[in-house]
Amino acid sequence: MGMTILERTGQKGAQSALFARDSGELADELELALRLGQVEIRFQPIYSCVTGRIVSAEALARWQHAVFGEIGAQALFDLAAKAGLREKLAEHLVSLAIRQAANWPEGLGLSLNIPARQLLGGGLISQLSADLAAAGINPQLVTLEITEELLLDDLDLAARRIAPLRELGVRIALDDFGAGFCNFDYLKRLPLDALKLDRSMVQGIAASERDRAVLRAIVTLAKVLELEVVAEGIEHADQRDVVIGEGCASWQGFLGSPPVRHDELVEQLAV
Repeated sequence: MGMTILERTGQKGAQSALFARDSGELADELELALRLGQVEIRFQPIYSCVTGRIVSAEALARWQHAVFGEIGAQALFDLAAKAGLREKLAEHLVSLAIRQAANWPEGLGLSLNIPARQLLGGGLISQLSADLAAAGINPQLVTLEITEELLLDDLDLAARRIAPLRELGVRIALDDFGAGFCNFDYLKRLPLDALKLDRSMVQGIAASERDRAVLRAIVTLAKVLELEVVAEGIEHADQRDVVIGEGCASWQGFLGSPPVRHDELVEQLAV
């Protein structure tokens, strides 16, 4: 999951002030923000390691707060959880991202972060099916990114919930791979299409042979399992060159572009 400049630089004052509010006040404020359209989507491009072109974009939430400025995705979902609005927020963002992607160039993919409770609750399949049909988007162009948090809750239930999503046609990626326990049982039991490497897995690959060896091993395993590997958190050209050389399918990071507004993404696609 991408981060805002606020989160990247560690300036946590805004979210700390928001967290200090009681849950009822916070819920009212977030409900109002959703109605007023203050909760928006930014899109961070994902680039092909073969062509260098944008092949997909990850939808990332942003709250344009009247007092505290831009609140990034992770802080926003944490605040929504405190307010009891995490699922409502996720539903809003999924629908908004799909609507905005409706007029993208043919073949461009869309990646969506799916909170654990939204997937395990079982209502996601009907929402996705309806939203994609209304937007006229091929489900095969949509990737749902799930995290280890989801799998730790109930791996068997997660597998059962993922199966009908795959039948719908959407792709499933295991996000932040390498940040947690890296339980290989996930790879055996879940119907996955891709592994999205955590940024910690690519930070040292340009300077450390050991880090490159770990990356090489992951890519080799993924290819045997017929999984694509997406490298996230690419900030320098030498990191990009390594992930290309080691056989990753695509990469994402500030080297290519920060998360941008929908109109800015469209401009990048036109170049």
